[in-house]
Amino acid sequence: MKKLINDPYAVAVQTIEGLALAYPQYLRQLDNLTAVVRQDAPVSGKVAILSGGGSGHEPMFAGFVGRGLADGSVAGNIFTSPPPQPIYQTAKAIHGGAGILLLYGNYSGDVLNFDMAAEMLGREGIKVSTVRISDDVASAPPDRWGDRRGIAGDFFVIKVAAARAEEKADLNGATAAAEKANDSTRSMGVALTSCVIPASGRTIFEISDQDMEIGMGLHGEPGVQRGALLPADQVAGEMVRRILADLPARPGEEVAVLVNGLGATPLCELFIIFRAVSRLLREAGLSVCRSYVGNYATSLDMAGCSISIMRLDSELKRLLLAPAESPAFIQG
Repeated sequence: MKKLINDPYAVAVQTIEGLALAYPQYLRQLDNLTAVVRQDAPVSGKVAILSGGGSGHEPMFAGFVGRGLADGSVAGNIFTSPPPQPIYQTAKAIHGGAGILLLYGNYSGDVLNFDMAAEMLGREGIKVSTVRISDDVASAPPDRWGDRRGIAGDFFVIKVAAARAEEKADLNGATAAAEKANDSTRSMGVALTSCVIPASGRTIFEISDQDMEIGMGLHGEPGVQRGALLPADQVAGEMVRRILADLPARPGEEVAVLVNGLGATPLCELFIIFRAVSRLLREAGLSVCRSYVGNYATSLDMAGCSISIMRLDSELKRLLLAPAESPAFIQG
């Protein structure tokens, strides 16, 4: 293992410290917590958006804290959910009196700990709503939608919900926007290599140099198909085919597209994938309204990528294109 770290057990803490030091114009770290909040938090009268999850997926989630995005984010250790107490403390720090919307990927540890924090907040009379993001079509069939995990589509849901909150929607309105974005987003990933967990110094799964796995999750969860590595156009074609089969988008509609790197994939490869995705969507009669290419939700140093497609209507388009500023994303 070759990594530019100090203590392998302090990666999460030092990552958050470094992020806050690098971008004080957008956010600040909470004392003694692996959590950041937007610089002007709490914003009075606005629904507070709190995201979070395990570290190792940078810039998700802390990189998307700022104006027009999340009000705060709390991180656990590598690939580990944050405990309830820091979730509770971070939520309190961003609460501006209009309630709190919790947004996180649908993983059992996150569900347990965020739900416990929500109960703690509720006992103090703070209104809390939750949307568990479930965009990964490879993780469960459509009839088990509630079992699907969240991957890079988290970005679309956070962006849309936060923009609605910036419009001073109430908690029900911000929650409805998040649910609509989640319902309208589908993703799938492909892994070429494993990542290495700093604390163990070992890969989390084995895959040969000649193979790839379509549908693998951000933590090495099994995919739907392992086989010989194919050219980029064929890889993109297989993922887009599976996504569109699950997404009820019709010819003539607009979509947003995210081609996300998993940590070790060069931008040139991501652009080659996007090139294929763009052609495939055009052939399907879909118009790409806005595209995003780069590292949004990584898996440490895993090689591979994911594709996320969000079906747009006028509301989702307005919210997606609304201005935002954070360490990992600036728009408008």
